[in-house]
Amino acid sequence: MNKIFNIKKKYMSDPSRVLTLANIISMLRAAAAIPIIYTLNYPEMRAYTAAIILLAVLSDALDGYFARKASEVTHVGMWLDPIADFIIITAVVLYLVIIKIFPLWFFVFYIVRHFLIAVPALYFVNTGQYILHSNWWGKWTTGITALSVFLHIFEFDAVWWLKPVSLYTSLGLALVSWFIYYKDYYKVIKG
Repeated sequence: MNKIFNIKKKYMSDPSRVLTLANIISMLRAAAAIPIIYTLNYPEMRAYTAAIILLAVLSDALDGYFARKASEVTHVGMWLDPIADFIIITAVVLYLVIIKIFPLWFFVFYIVRHFLIAVPALYFVNTGQYILHSNWWGKWTTGITALSVFLHIFEFDAVWWLKPVSLYTSLGLALVSWFIYYKDYYKVIKG
């Protein structure tokens, strides 16, 4: 729990703020699912799809950077960042599952994993015991999942093997990050 204390001490000037540059960037990332899905319907717009995906990935790094730089890490932002990641990935992957270019099993796993992480986190935040924050394993999971989504949209025959490797790497990272979240929850329960 020293990690959370250090974050609060170093980067939180007013943890209750909602409208910060970092939080706005996170919200825009979540909203980017709409133009990504829209452009996926038109093969001639694939360059726009790629650009929006790359901007969304970049925004995931920028929101945290701006929050720390401006000492505007907030409680809302600590929740909003992973929620924005969840919204954009879930929406795009669901669309890809519907058009049959992404495996359904991964979508189901992704939803179940997030649900089983979020429910205890909501309990702990409501009891004032713990505020969920992303860990590096979770960040890597998001990044590799985004890469896998990108590779399912854009076929690269020269590196065909990268699509399944990125998908199973994402699965492995997701399992590790899930374990780490539960390890943190265990520490909270033990006091």
